[in-house]
Amino acid sequence: MAKVKGAIVIDIQRCKGCEVCVPACPKDVIGMSTNVNNKGYHYAEPKHDDCIGCANCAIVCPDGVITVYRAKD
Repeated sequence: MAKVKGAIVIDIQRCKGCEVCVPACPKDVIGMSTNVNNKGYHYAEPKHDDCIGCANCAIVCPDGVITVYRAKD
């Protein structure tokens, strides 16, 4: 059985730091950066590469700044 591997890309300049994506991730992949973007918001960023490509984060993101990619190993 092929293992599904995912990856997320977050548009950090458009992220408003609402943190809705953080609890939506079943693998605790997303955290908030200590840095700020051009608008002054702490943005979401991947903490590690355990993403399974479920896309929960992208679905709940109110600004649509998260793109999820999936690849089979």
